[in-house]
Amino acid sequence: MNIYLVGGAVRDQLLNKPYKDKDWVVVGATPDELIAQGFKQVGADFPVFLHPQSQEEYALARTERKSGHGYQGFSVDFGKTVTLEEDLIRRDLTINAMAQDENGNIIDPFNGQADIKSKTLRHVSNAFSEDPLRVLRVARFAARFHHLGFSVATETIALMKQISESGELTHLTPERVWVETQRALHEQSPWIYFEILKQCNGLKDTFTELDALFGIPQPEKHHPEIDTGMHSLLSLQQASFISGDGDVRFAALMHDLGKAKTDQAKWPQHIAHEKLGLKPITQMCDRLRVPNQYRELTLKTCEFHTNIHRAFELKASTILKVFKQCDAIRKPERFEKLLQVCQADAQGRTGLENAPYPQANYIQRMLNACNSVNNQDIVATGVKGPELGQAIEQARIDAIQKQKDKENINE
Repeated sequence: MNIYLVGGAVRDQLLNKPYKDKDWVVVGATPDELIAQGFKQVGADFPVFLHPQSQEEYALARTERKSGHGYQGFSVDFGKTVTLEEDLIRRDLTINAMAQDENGNIIDPFNGQADIKSKTLRHVSNAFSEDPLRVLRVARFAARFHHLGFSVATETIALMKQISESGELTHLTPERVWVETQRALHEQSPWIYFEILKQCNGLKDTFTELDALFGIPQPEKHHPEIDTGMHSLLSLQQASFISGDGDVRFAALMHDLGKAKTDQAKWPQHIAHEKLGLKPITQMCDRLRVPNQYRELTLKTCEFHTNIHRAFELKASTILKVFKQCDAIRKPERFEKLLQVCQADAQGRTGLENAPYPQANYIQRMLNACNSVNNQDIVATGVKGPELGQAIEQARIDAIQKQKDKENINE
């Protein structure tokens, strides 16, 4: 029996990056032999064992053969005769297909170290194309390592295109698509994930509604980048500089889905795209089982982002209406995230990346003024019934107007 450290821990050591998780491969053993040594079996599809002390995962070396559709359509062999190289060749990228023995020696049969030096994400073998999930995984690794200068090898992009065009991505479960996407949204350069999916034609079967935005024009005066799909990626890029929250980043990317539904005869204008975007966002979130936190922020941003952009033009009563419809008084944290998305939208335009966005602080001050109204003070006046609600609303409008007047004086 021989045990090797494999995968991300080996890769990240060579990249001088910190790592927490360690994965181990056991060569020349059976499940019974590991169990006899105190390991606990936890794998359902193939034997994975938890070490009795460290609780780290140990997997028997295995081979896989395609036997169906999707990422689960494999028959697995984990017999004692499976070699380390046979185990490593089934992995996705060369930089993930290295092992380290107990003496610290690197076993690198597929030149992963050379690809680390050249900053290349390259598939290990043609078996790569048997697992459609790898299209998303490679895109996610591209998002993770983009800031280090890594790019996807041309021949790997070509294989990813073959997988995408074969229709195999449609066999991925919504849960797997979302898990990879949510992880990608938290990488350092999440926009690269979607760029790579677009490049290999993988966006149409995963994020159909987003794919539909590419090629749709916007007014050059307001959007120098013109293409709506490009604007969506630029908005995600700006959101990733503003916030590390996945829901903020997702909402920035998806807030303009309605522009694929506007009247083509009126392009590059997109009248009422705020309302038109609600249905495709809902459809996408339903299909991929996107968490409510992501769904709700994206829907609110879609519907109200142009109101926030025009904040200086809004009457006090309209500002309060926006607050109520966004549930800003009850959910101030989510509203603050909505303002971050609006800033990312405004700055997600070519040449305007560093443009100030005073609307966010302005509308936040209006919300603070609105929240300064003490409902109990109004109750103490003896107002009751429907008149109480009207009195509270008027007090909030007056507080917002007072703040507006104050800011106008200061100008």
